[in-house]
Amino acid sequence: MKKLSLPELLVLNAYWVGLSFMWNAIHPILLPAVLLNYVPDAKKNTYLGLLTFVGLIIAMIVQPVSGALSDGWRSRYGRRRPLILFGTLFDFLFLSILAWAGGLVWLFIGYIGLQFSSNIAHGPMQGLLPDRVPQTQLGVASSLKTFMDMLTLILASLLAGRMLDSVTRDPTLIMLVVMGLMAVAASITIFGVRESPSPGRRGARGEGGFVAQFRIRFSENSSYWWLIAERMLFLLGIYGIQAFAQYYLQDVLRVPDPPRQTGDLLAALTVTMVILVLVSGWLTDKYGAKRVLSIGTFVSAGGMLLMLLAADMRGLIIFGSVLGAGIGLFLTSNWALANSLAPQEEAGKFLGLTNLATAGSAALSRLEGPALDWLNAAWPGAWVGYKGLFIFGTVCMLLSVFLLRKIDVKSGHVLTQKNSIILPKDTGTV
Repeated sequence: MKKLSLPELLVLNAYWVGLSFMWNAIHPILLPAVLLNYVPDAKKNTYLGLLTFVGLIIAMIVQPVSGALSDGWRSRYGRRRPLILFGTLFDFLFLSILAWAGGLVWLFIGYIGLQFSSNIAHGPMQGLLPDRVPQTQLGVASSLKTFMDMLTLILASLLAGRMLDSVTRDPTLIMLVVMGLMAVAASITIFGVRESPSPGRRGARGEGGFVAQFRIRFSENSSYWWLIAERMLFLLGIYGIQAFAQYYLQDVLRVPDPPRQTGDLLAALTVTMVILVLVSGWLTDKYGAKRVLSIGTFVSAGGMLLMLLAADMRGLIIFGSVLGAGIGLFLTSNWALANSLAPQEEAGKFLGLTNLATAGSAALSRLEGPALDWLNAAWPGAWVGYKGLFIFGTVCMLLSVFLLRKIDVKSGHVLTQKNSIILPKDTGTV
């Protein structure tokens, strides 16, 4: 497999820009704000938690299934891009429903449908990286993906909060921006990546038949399962804060224009994430993913506890920056480790399985919504529920370190440790 140039790596990762912008606009900002148009204020955490829980359970199932299908897909256009294109086209249908939703039922249909379609594309998309990138570039490719995700998160956080009217909470304008960016980003990757035709009959027909594509050799890939468990526990602590941040700012800090302030907070956190992503790929290749993961986890846990002490937006942003730094270290090193442990011939299936951790932890964190409403109502004005979010998140992160010890990097396709991941100065260092 030949070494890829920087432009080729950018084209390969372009799709993530559209995907990251879409979900980082919808989950923390648009959905919580628009939902207030249709549900009682006292039950807002419950409705948001249960709605997103259902959607993320769907994502957790669909993404690895779609990735496994793409591993054995046979077509003249390659094995990944047909399903990526199919899922993306349906994204536009469900984004349109979300943009012009006329009630809670339509909001539910648009959101649940988008989870189906987006993850049909997401699974095969993850398989493109190990398909196209040689082992010696996995560190740089993983950091570039994370770097682009973080820059897009900043953009989504700032734009979504400002383009959403704080009074009417009409999402039409920002949804049009989401669809436009998704169309451009998807086109760059779908038409810019060169996949070799996958021979044989069209459709999903892997070696050993259709059913064989979904078989998983657990005993031969035990380290990968420990990686999934470690990732899930760490992210469980993060997603609870992200999901209910807007309501925390509204109820506890009583900020004006909560959607915009939520966007500003996420953007500020992401700045430090970007800075750490710039060096975490290099640190991963030089010192090993497990060591960087440990450091990132402890830094994140410290930042989470500090955020609990914040009394205003300024303190929340300062302490949140520590959390962002830890997450930046975690994301790149964790994804590089996942790529190194995944069997190359089944990369779509295995990298899709990481969504058991990503979407699974996000789904479980949404079940905190009913508990939040109950605890906040039980002790009015004390906001015990929101305080519990930060404490629970810290505990989850610290426990994930014990699972990290179970991962044996020698059991996978270990990354080469000597490759430099410094990119030209005009693009930054990832």
